[in-house]
Amino acid sequence: MNLPNKLTLLRVILVPFFVAVLLTNCFGDASKWVALSIFIIASLTDMLDGKIARKYNLVTNFGKFMDPLADKLLVCSAFVCLVELDKLQAWIVIIIIAREFIISGFRLVASDNGVVIAASYWGKFKTVFQMAAVILLIADIPVPAFGLITVIVTYMALILTIVSLVDYIIKNKGVLKDN
Repeated sequence: MNLPNKLTLLRVILVPFFVAVLLTNCFGDASKWVALSIFIIASLTDMLDGKIARKYNLVTNFGKFMDPLADKLLVCSAFVCLVELDKLQAWIVIIIIAREFIISGFRLVASDNGVVIAASYWGKFKTVFQMAAVILLIADIPVPAFGLITVIVTYMALILTIVSLVDYIIKNKGVLKDN
């Protein structure tokens, strides 16, 4: 269990705490800030685990499996909570979650055929914009310019979600062909 894998596990462990704090208001007026802090810390572990794993050659099968799963758990949980809090429309979250299911299925089929589908730059940009959208939506600072930035970042996350899905399918369409 190396450091990158521990960071990935930390991200998974932080998800229920993030959800509980965000939805229960257990810290009163500070709840959204506590939840936001947990989300930011968890998001930073995503950036750190990959950098450390590549820099020190600590890439493992566990990490290859758990890192994207941990990301999906964190981001999808956050988006579902934002729907529950009436800060985001459900159709946006459905598209985001559907993309994750499709890509996961695609990777599973590829894996069965001995093909590894690497993360693309579109997928990485998508993740950054999704995490930024979650941060902005939770912070919900009541300044008109801030609200406009939040809307733009949220729709950019949605657009990048769709673009990255199309990119994965086009680049890896051979995976779905029968041998």
